[in-house]
Amino acid sequence: MKQNYLSEVIYQVFALIICVIVVHAVYVAVIVPNADLILEQQAALQAADESYVAERSMYVILRDIEQETCIILMFWALSIIGMKTRRVLQERALLERELLQVSEGTSILPEDARHYARPVQALPDPERGFLLPRAVLAGLHRFGSTRSIQDASNTIKDICNGEADRLDSELSIVRYIAWAIPSIGFIGTVRGIGAALSQAHQAVTGDILGVTVSLGVAFNSTFVALVTSILLMFLLHQLLLLQDRLVLDSQNYCDEHLLRYLQVPDKEALE
Repeated sequence: MKQNYLSEVIYQVFALIICVIVVHAVYVAVIVPNADLILEQQAALQAADESYVAERSMYVILRDIEQETCIILMFWALSIIGMKTRRVLQERALLERELLQVSEGTSILPEDARHYARPVQALPDPERGFLLPRAVLAGLHRFGSTRSIQDASNTIKDICNGEADRLDSELSIVRYIAWAIPSIGFIGTVRGIGAALSQAHQAVTGDILGVTVSLGVAFNSTFVALVTSILLMFLLHQLLLLQDRLVLDSQNYCDEHLLRYLQVPDKEALE
């Protein structure tokens, strides 16, 4: 578990670095030059014709630093969500396999727990760390040591509940990013409105170009932040749904493929 945590931290750091490099390169090479060219053309057309209405351009909408930061954070969060989704799908693949190989009508006695645990213990190290093998092994070991079906059931439930809490806590960084993106958009809004107010004296004389550009910064940053936040929250909730289903399906798997086969000898059950 500690090794998995370290690898995830390293992945997140490198994912952030790659997102910063790629997005900034696209901004420098494509978005900013095209946005500056469009703004110059619009300024010239507006100076020649006061009734000219400038069309909204995606390059201009994405131009400023707040929008770039929002997009970097969005792609960083998406890379984390992608990593988590890949792991959940790998764990779900185990639900399609027969780990215990118990035939119908067979009973698993406390003395048999170690025998049925061997195929699960023989799984590769990455798979053995998944939720389902850990829950099955914990249930078998508990049943073999306590000779109690109820104790085995409680142990499996505890493993699944603990995994649900762990999966939820590991998404705290994504939740923080989903909160930070609208906040960054609001910073752009405040910056744009402040810049527009500082140029109010020019608007009084009839030159409203500076004011409109500054207000455009305010509205564009808010627009981009809200759109990216909506997309990110949708994907985050889809991942949460996948994780919840994994925990519930793993618990049901243990009920159907393990717990219903457990049996305590009659003498011990009477005692």
